[in-house]
Amino acid sequence: MSNRIGGKIAVITGATSGIGLATAKLFVAEGAHVYITGRHLNSLKAAQDAIGSNVTCIQADSTQAGDLDRLFEKIKAEAGRIDVLFANAGGGTMLPLGQITEEQVDDTFGQNVKAMVFTVQKALPLMAKGASIILAGSSASIEGTAAFSIYSASKAAVRNLARSWAIDLKGTGIRVNVLSPGPIRTPFLLDFAGNDLEQQQGMLDYLSIRIPLGRVGEPEEIAKAALFLASEDSSFVNGADIFADGGQAQV
Repeated sequence: MSNRIGGKIAVITGATSGIGLATAKLFVAEGAHVYITGRHLNSLKAAQDAIGSNVTCIQADSTQAGDLDRLFEKIKAEAGRIDVLFANAGGGTMLPLGQITEEQVDDTFGQNVKAMVFTVQKALPLMAKGASIILAGSSASIEGTAAFSIYSASKAAVRNLARSWAIDLKGTGIRVNVLSPGPIRTPFLLDFAGNDLEQQQGMLDYLSIRIPLGRVGEPEEIAKAALFLASEDSSFVNGADIFADGGQAQV
């Protein structure tokens, strides 16, 4: 590896699987010490085993203010700063208009918007000059998707958070950008098809038809885009929305 973020302190929330885990592996390989969070101890242990060295695993739910406080207190005591923050934790469910519930709205916006707001805000005092904040977006933010309106709307909110925060942070040297994947082969995506492997493959095949590259993405590909935003290679990229979606939302 090229040691592109050597010596940096990175924090990735929701990093026990999928994009978060792939990014943590790459960040460590590129020289960073990475703090990752997850809700479940067994998943954190598995992630730690998969990543190996230079990782600190902290059980935390990003929707819980007390968990976030504990996370950043630990980082302050151990590392004293944050160079890269990837607010990756989130989620969502599918319900069409007519069946949307208050619970779905509260849960989705709670995970994808409210938790992100307070993850970034609570991390801000530790952010070093020239630090990079990466917000987990989605190509769904600019696409209409049947039964996915609440998730899509929450990711559209994330896009505006980056625009506004880039202005709020003017003069600090801190950059804030959105990373918006398209369909990626992750547990989150596969869960929509259930546990049947044929159904999962059928969903992936269907999604691939809509993507100009003709396939879904892999978590490692999104991790490489996150590395770009974390490194000095993106030193003049700020307030942007970087799409890594195989062209799906671009054509």
